[in-house]
Amino acid sequence: MAANRDARFREIVAYTRGHGRVEVSDLAAELGVAHETVRRDLTVLEQQGLVRRTHGAAYPVENAGFETTMDYRSSHLVPEKRRIAAATIELIGAATTIYLDEGFTPHLIAKQLNGTDRALTVVTPSIAVATALALNNQMTVIMLGGDVRRRTLGTVGHWVTDMISTLLIDVAILGANGISPERGLTTPLPAVSDVKAKVLSHSRRKIFIGVHTKFGQDSFSKFADVSDFQALVTDRGLTSHQAGRYAELGPRVVRA
Repeated sequence: MAANRDARFREIVAYTRGHGRVEVSDLAAELGVAHETVRRDLTVLEQQGLVRRTHGAAYPVENAGFETTMDYRSSHLVPEKRRIAAATIELIGAATTIYLDEGFTPHLIAKQLNGTDRALTVVTPSIAVATALALNNQMTVIMLGGDVRRRTLGTVGHWVTDMISTLLIDVAILGANGISPERGLTTPLPAVSDVKAKVLSHSRRKIFIGVHTKFGQDSFSKFADVSDFQALVTDRGLTSHQAGRYAELGPRVVRA
């Protein structure tokens, strides 16, 4: 019985990582077991930090051994991410230099900025962000060179951190794989954390961007505390009660 359960656990983790958000009914059909069996399995896997449950479904949790692809990110909670992007642009204020992180939501911010007529210098490790803004005559784009991560098309390495150490940025806009009051902001890879931590130390204002599913999650490598940020921008999937826990640590919480 234990062997069968362990095999199901492996199949469930592999299935969620391959498909992203999946329904309990789909997992039950795939595994040939009862819905209640799947629910019990998901409870155990959630306790182990391998999946997260929500409203009759589950989705994968990113950790040191697994990180979602851009294809998954560009198909998951997209309307929420568009609202987060728009709300973040409103927070830039009079800044003339910004840092835009790697990831799908920063790419959405870049595309929305491309439709404005404001003059900005944008520093980024993201090939997608740089490409979205490169032909805008109002924008000066500084691409941070380094090792390219295939899953996100972002750069990491000492070349990136060396370049950042020469800059002073008005507003840094960063994501994370997990954010929690206790653990702070985390990513699966220390090399990515190094870049984010360096940006924070060279920026006047810091804004976190991320959908509600990032909240309450921990990944492998910490790069900041919640209190390091002036604003956290998310969607209304984060309840007002949950938002209050983060606001108590200092930042303004915007639920777009």
